[in-house]
Amino acid sequence: MTYDSITLSARRLKASTVALPGSKSISNRTLLLAALSDNTCEIRSLLKSDDTERMLDALAQLNVPIDFLNDEHTHVRIHGQNGRFSCKQADLFLGNAGTAFRPLTAALAILGGDYHLHGVARMHERPIGDLVDALRIAGAQIDYLGKQAYPPLRIQTYQDNGVRVIPIKGNVSSQFLTALLMALPLTGKAFEIQVQGELISKPYIDITLNLMKKFGVNVDNQSYQTFRLPEHQHYHAPEIINVEGDASSASYFLAAGLLSGSPIRVTGLGKNAIQGDVAFADELEKIGATVLWGEDFIEVSRATNQTILPFDLDANHIPDAAMTLAVVALATGDTCHLRNIASWRVKETDRIAAMATELRKLGAMVVEDADALHITPPKQLNHLAKIDTYDDHRMAMCFSLVSLMGVDIIINDPKCTHKTFPTYFDVFNGLSRQ
Repeated sequence: MTYDSITLSARRLKASTVALPGSKSISNRTLLLAALSDNTCEIRSLLKSDDTERMLDALAQLNVPIDFLNDEHTHVRIHGQNGRFSCKQADLFLGNAGTAFRPLTAALAILGGDYHLHGVARMHERPIGDLVDALRIAGAQIDYLGKQAYPPLRIQTYQDNGVRVIPIKGNVSSQFLTALLMALPLTGKAFEIQVQGELISKPYIDITLNLMKKFGVNVDNQSYQTFRLPEHQHYHAPEIINVEGDASSASYFLAAGLLSGSPIRVTGLGKNAIQGDVAFADELEKIGATVLWGEDFIEVSRATNQTILPFDLDANHIPDAAMTLAVVALATGDTCHLRNIASWRVKETDRIAAMATELRKLGAMVVEDADALHITPPKQLNHLAKIDTYDDHRMAMCFSLVSLMGVDIIINDPKCTHKTFPTYFDVFNGLSRQ
């Protein structure tokens, strides 16, 4: 349902610097790992958003002591529970936060108890069967309370059955493997996880492995097909950890630098970032951007004589940031192709279908495949197109960029950005020349 809308007038941008909010993927992983550690961890630059609030609320219900060290909840201290939760019965509402739902499902299933996990209607349409199947093989007891292979879930007692080799499908969501990797060390046993089929979104697994290592647990990664977890490992948190700026959120501002030509710099991540979506800047460079990298920033601009080039991209390595390229395609003047994006189908909405529908409102010709989009921009974009956002934060932020292409645009339900970037439209409007 659309609650309100925002009209973005056609605009030009000034040279600007944007301080990014913390990464959603890193924030929720870090919160859970800190809660499972045997010590106290201070987390700085935490993302303040609906998704992180769902994780914080859940941890509080599980009796994890949390100190909020500033009013914005971006600086917190988590008192780790040494691999256990004292609360063995809870009803956890997790909204539409996949980065909270999937890892908590795995951790609670491995620890055992009596837990009810549920969310908004869309979360109950997002598959979780592959993760549940893997957890059941490991000894978890999980029941579906609605449709088979989908939330809501009831988790009960865990029984170690001696199985130490766990297969899991890799072609639906990398969050399933992330959840399994983070949960199995809680047993103290050695495990081998075998990925069946192609593993999508490998850079998100790199984030998981990087963070687990920071928390004292090492994983042997054999070409993203086999992952070995040694026995007797446990989580020990760094005393202080800083959350990187969100690389997916950076994509809108970096694309704005390409589209407008004005140098737009994002801070909070740079050339040593652990998030795969920083590769979005490399893709922009291929189609006409000038990219400058620093230790704590990325800056994008475009020379006045440089056109924006069409592209044909296998976007499996940057699935979230690739949505931004779907809108950038409107400025290329020729057909563009985004391939290997099947994971879009099971996100906050069916992003392939939603993106195709909304691009057509602007006059684009769009061909939709099961795992691809083929976008041909019109000679002239439609003025004041009304873009529906499907309660999907990335749809709203992507289509804001149309205002840099010479037309006004209306974004319905702009508050959906609260999922990851509550102040997005204030920040975006602040880039405009007076």
